[in-house]
Amino acid sequence: MDQLTSEIFSILENNFLFPSPAKQPPINSSSAAGKVRVLSIDGGGATDGVLAANSILHLESSLRRKSGIPDACISDFFDVVAGSGIGGVLAALLFTRGKDGGPLFTTDEALRFVAEKGTKLSRFSKQGIFRRILRSPAKGAKVFRRTFGDLSLKDTVKAVLIPCYDLTTGAPFVFSRADAVEMDGCDFKMSDVCAATTAVSGPIATVSVDRRTKIAAVTGELAMNNPTAMAITHILNNKQEFPLCNSVEDLLVVSLGNGEPFCGVAGNQTPSRTAFVKIVGETVSDTVDQAVSMAFGKSRTTNYARIQANKGYINTEHQKDMLKMTDQMLAQRSVESVLFQGKKCNNTNLDKLELFATEIVKETERRKTDILPVVVLRQTTTPSSPRTSSATTLSVTSSN
Repeated sequence: MDQLTSEIFSILENNFLFPSPAKQPPINSSSAAGKVRVLSIDGGGATDGVLAANSILHLESSLRRKSGIPDACISDFFDVVAGSGIGGVLAALLFTRGKDGGPLFTTDEALRFVAEKGTKLSRFSKQGIFRRILRSPAKGAKVFRRTFGDLSLKDTVKAVLIPCYDLTTGAPFVFSRADAVEMDGCDFKMSDVCAATTAVSGPIATVSVDRRTKIAAVTGELAMNNPTAMAITHILNNKQEFPLCNSVEDLLVVSLGNGEPFCGVAGNQTPSRTAFVKIVGETVSDTVDQAVSMAFGKSRTTNYARIQANKGYINTEHQKDMLKMTDQMLAQRSVESVLFQGKKCNNTNLDKLELFATEIVKETERRKTDILPVVVLRQTTTPSSPRTSSATTLSVTSSN
């Protein structure tokens, strides 16, 4: 197990999954201090980002209705966004600052973007990723350059975390807004970040804006297809930006899947390499979901929401129309993972989004009376020593 993954699950196990009574905080010890709102978006899955984008569209609509702000953006209601693969592209589209000071893309525009380009950007080559891993450049590099221009991690409206896998060091690398504004060598153009996290057909040379850091990046789906645990670890250890967040009780987390692919094979037929990659990716995503769900304990029904669906249960007539297919996926019963106990069905995914929107709006309204801020995003570049929370620094390779 690589260093970052081992560290994340060690923290989850020691501090949250099986804490000693002495370490357990009182249930409502910091409820008055507010909660950090987190949006986490999986990699491609069976829908290549469309299910997550459609989920965000429905969530934003519910948030607008419940808050009474008809023109509010999804970024207005979250403090941190983490996205892997095509999920990282969605995070960049919706949380990078545009010319008017608001997000570069609306949610409708982001949905159209992934519906039109998601398959090309996140689909593994028929030859298999491991056969092409040392050859082809990222497919979407030109698309991302046209979309983001010279905008970088510093040009985001909220905290952003987007992973890839660095072949140079053999470890995950996390592009982080916090690192970009605090340390030399950690700011990257957003076009390069998106190309790195979606590099499914081979490594792409990625260089920081100041050219101090170089990595050989492949898709974030290999590093951490479900980036929820990474986001939680980053927040709990980043006291500079989240000074009042001490445990998962202080978080509101929405984790969006992209549909579990149907990878079944007939008889004793051996699955293809692509099928194996997808099976591994979704298994890791489910494991993260189970661990995080256990970490939240009794508060997981109010503090944690996981939206996921299975392509195998979709009517075949809808499978050629991705938007209709994801609408049907959102109407599926929500599946909750229980560590070592499998899964159980609850309300529909749409019901869960609606219910969780209420919790997010409650926190948004509560902050209007705050004396102390829940989130203090750094706005200036001040080179400093790496934080212990900085996942990026675990695999930084500085240029000579």
